[in-house]
Amino acid sequence: MTPSPAERGLRESATFDRATIAGIRHAAATGVYDIRGWGAKRAVPHFDDLLFLGASMSRYPLEGYRERCDTDVVLGSRNAKYPLHLDTPVTIAGMSFGALSGQAKEALGRGASEVGTSTTTGDGGMTAEERGQSKTLVYQYLPSRYGMNPTDLRKADAIEVVLGQGAKPGGGGMLLGQKISDRVAGMRTLPAGIDQRSACRHPDWTGPDDLAIKILELREITDWEKPVYVKVGATRTYYDVKLAVAAGADVVVVDGMQGGTAATQDVFIEHVGIPTLAAIPQAVQALQELGLHRHGVQLIASGGIRTGADVAKAMALGADAVAIGTAALIALGDNSPEYAAEYEALGSAAGFYDDFQDGRDPAGITTQDPELAARLDPVRAGKQLANYLRVLTMEAQTIARACGKSHVRHLEPEDLVALTIEAAAMARVPLAGTEWIPGNTKRSGAGPSTGRNTHA
Repeated sequence: MTPSPAERGLRESATFDRATIAGIRHAAATGVYDIRGWGAKRAVPHFDDLLFLGASMSRYPLEGYRERCDTDVVLGSRNAKYPLHLDTPVTIAGMSFGALSGQAKEALGRGASEVGTSTTTGDGGMTAEERGQSKTLVYQYLPSRYGMNPTDLRKADAIEVVLGQGAKPGGGGMLLGQKISDRVAGMRTLPAGIDQRSACRHPDWTGPDDLAIKILELREITDWEKPVYVKVGATRTYYDVKLAVAAGADVVVVDGMQGGTAATQDVFIEHVGIPTLAAIPQAVQALQELGLHRHGVQLIASGGIRTGADVAKAMALGADAVAIGTAALIALGDNSPEYAAEYEALGSAAGFYDDFQDGRDPAGITTQDPELAARLDPVRAGKQLANYLRVLTMEAQTIARACGKSHVRHLEPEDLVALTIEAAAMARVPLAGTEWIPGNTKRSGAGPSTGRNTHA
């Protein structure tokens, strides 16, 4: 038997590991940079680096089968005539028809509606299937304006003005020609079979003052009925949240770098933006300083939400709700072992497939190929998503009760400790077993502090 490299005394470089070497060889051979989905694969501080302090002598836990722990949330109460009333704080993030099949968009609407939460359109407009199966639908208003029309705005239950995404803050989107079917092309008023690029910024404004004018325009179009969200990729979160609120946002969505459904350049995914764990406290601080946290403007956190523990931790840090994208696609059947042989034929494997942009997804989710898309049963997939959303909600409830909370939104930073110095500094909670929050020096009026947030 041939000895392994390690047995032969060979040592792999930490700088030039096998994945890096493969990337260099691919670039040298093709002259093409890598495009993919699935979000950042590098290890960054995340929710797994936090732990809850359950109740014992100093706190009184709630009995799981006899004492209530509510999960409802109201979004958009600041200005909208009809804010959203959701039964769970777990919502579905924006993913476009074009990036996803029509069946996948329908399944997302079915699953979200079954548990009383919202789903979101994404770039390219609103499909009849999605609107028809979505009890609560948020309409994304993006720089491309693909598929945008006032009629669909009025059909929606809320509007989300997208300034950036966690996977590519500061960058536009791309939809390759193999996914531009006749229907997708018709909705976007662009030629079929041709690569489409989405702009990185809106064409009719250059700053927050112009955004305020645009938000007012959207309110007038919809008779002030719909909540208006503003979504930002997590970068300069403290300042972006303050500017979004000043422009009139009812809800701010902060998307961390672990956001994974957008297919873009690998170099963008891995090297632009900040982790969700670092972004939430900055957003909370901005809202607290404006006197609007928990009382006027709602905060939705997204990017890497996987479990009910992640939901609970995001809310303990100060989010009012969360949004999921990649996890929702997995619940529908993305990367299923059922298609293991076909993933292998594509040069990937079940659990590793990230070429969302290629349109060859065996599961029928990230494709416009009619034969592949027909594999996804929207009713069955919607049920699977609903089951997953219920589990997330129950897990968050379980943790909240253990911390003595009668509502998941009552979770707070005091309920958390960190396992690493980096996570403690980013989340602004103590290192476990200590009272130490690294870098805990508050600055007055000079931007984001490193002091601990406490919910008002």
